[in-house]
Amino acid sequence: MARTARGARILITGAAGGMGWMYAERAVDEGAASVVLWDRDAPTLARAADELGSRSRGRTDVRSYAVDVSELGAIAKTAHKVRRDVGNPDILVNNAGIVRGNRFFWETDAGDDVRPTMLVNALAPMYVAREFLPAMIASGRPARVVNIGSAAGTLANPRMAVYAASKAALNGWSDSLRLELRQAGHAHVTVTTVTPSYVSTGMFHGARGPLLAPVLEPEVVVDRVWRAMLDGRPLVELPASVRLSRALRALLPTRVFDRVVGDGFGVYRSMEAFRGRD
Repeated sequence: MARTARGARILITGAAGGMGWMYAERAVDEGAASVVLWDRDAPTLARAADELGSRSRGRTDVRSYAVDVSELGAIAKTAHKVRRDVGNPDILVNNAGIVRGNRFFWETDAGDDVRPTMLVNALAPMYVAREFLPAMIASGRPARVVNIGSAAGTLANPRMAVYAASKAALNGWSDSLRLELRQAGHAHVTVTTVTPSYVSTGMFHGARGPLLAPVLEPEVVVDRVWRAMLDGRPLVELPASVRLSRALRALLPTRVFDRVVGDGFGVYRSMEAFRGRD
């Protein structure tokens, strides 16, 4: 794929704000042929689409579709509309996500916490990708899938058990999908898995960055992810200490890791003051 998104058709979930909006902004600025925005917040989504449309000055076809990706049936219906209106995307960014934290697992509510977290973070990206992958494969053109996972999916953390589980599922599926595409001979479709630590978008408001893992600025994350996606790189770990933590987790006995990294670096206390979005 080219070093920019010029001429590409791009679909981004969770695109009404935060990093989803920033990916869309980047796509418009690079001259994408079309940018399709998915989000459940219809009023904010409409404003985002209007602003991006004005920004593109007619160069990019900006479309918005209000859809709650936790409703798996709605994904198929909305994907059908996208294919009818715009065509199949060349680039899919599975960005939508939710976090419920600062409670122990036995204090969480199965209906309000567990189910929606697993639906949005783990199942929805699979369902969205399944809608568009067949055409990506059949086209023979360079295509990209970006799945926004989390460092929480590689390193367990108290007070976010369900979120960590959902992102572990996403991380595992995403990398397996990458390998399946390669094994099946579809090298023109690449998958990039992103595992950042806390990002200052408001989603993790109140969370504290542990030692060696400061809270990340969203602009930095978006830039790194975007460049990796265009290059077809398989994994983006931010900051570098995420990779170090994985290595230490594999090398150290569990109790030693808990004391040195979990407690000593402050990882296991990082969610104690979490409040999330207002």
